[in-house]
Amino acid sequence: MIRSALGVAALGVATVGYASLIERRHWTLRTATLPVLPAGSPSLRVLHVSDLHMMPGQASKQRWVAELAALEPDLVVNTGDNLADPKAVPAVLRALDPLLALPGLFVFGSNDYFGPTPKNPMRYLFGRRQKWIGGVPLPWRDLRAAMIERGWLDATHHRLRLDVAGRSVAVAGVDDPHIRRDRYDTVAGPVTEPVALRLGLTHSPEPRVLDRFAADGYDLIMAGHTHGGQLRVPLYGALVTNCGLDRSRARGASRWGAHSWLHVSAGLGTSPYAPVRFSCPPEASLLTLVARPVAAEGARSGGSRAKSGAAADVS
Repeated sequence: MIRSALGVAALGVATVGYASLIERRHWTLRTATLPVLPAGSPSLRVLHVSDLHMMPGQASKQRWVAELAALEPDLVVNTGDNLADPKAVPAVLRALDPLLALPGLFVFGSNDYFGPTPKNPMRYLFGRRQKWIGGVPLPWRDLRAAMIERGWLDATHHRLRLDVAGRSVAVAGVDDPHIRRDRYDTVAGPVTEPVALRLGLTHSPEPRVLDRFAADGYDLIMAGHTHGGQLRVPLYGALVTNCGLDRSRARGASRWGAHSWLHVSAGLGTSPYAPVRFSCPPEASLLTLVARPVAAEGARSGGSRAKSGAAADVS
């Protein structure tokens, strides 16, 4: 009996050690191919970076993110939660520096505006909503100014048009729904002019926001926030998503409605108060966007509106 208890305790210690010391630094590149462009279009490559939760001393994370520029994506998308410390802006900019030379877009999350705070892990794991309490204010304005100075575009509550590898891309974004800062009405309405891609951005993939992007005809919606569940059980998946999204979509690509795709990044960091990952390594994603099949293109031109109830997970 004592040996069994000691064995269980040793296994628990080993698991926590692996999750906190090894896996949370096992930087991983996820890849996916999504058929979201008009029939006959050449492909586009989009690098999705999210949830850095950067602390000033995280040198290996900074080096790995900077090396992603060697992938030479056509577009970089950052879906927020870059900061975890008031002094982390220089560290984030060191990580992003080579990527800032490429076309880029961003929206922010709650941990760009406010520092992390301790939370009861049991309430989190069992899905009990806690009143959101922000920590110390973070210097998001400094980070935003530096990104914009280098040429990235802030999509927060803006409708944008940009040229990506010779193709016209329409973009709309909202502020973080996790803390009720989203104001979708500021960007509402379908894109009526011809473009190669309609791209919607949000930090937290709340279904109420995803539904509106899909109803307005966005081809691809990109989000972060979930950390992929952060703790995943083999053959079961994510335990929680920390939002209204179902567990099966906690990371990766899935269909949302009849015509839209959703991509959720599991992100590259954790809260300093919960520095563990299990069966869910930190990641960035390289998405290859390709043309839709001709049959799908014809169905899309029919103009049916999407609802989340029609979604089918394919991640």
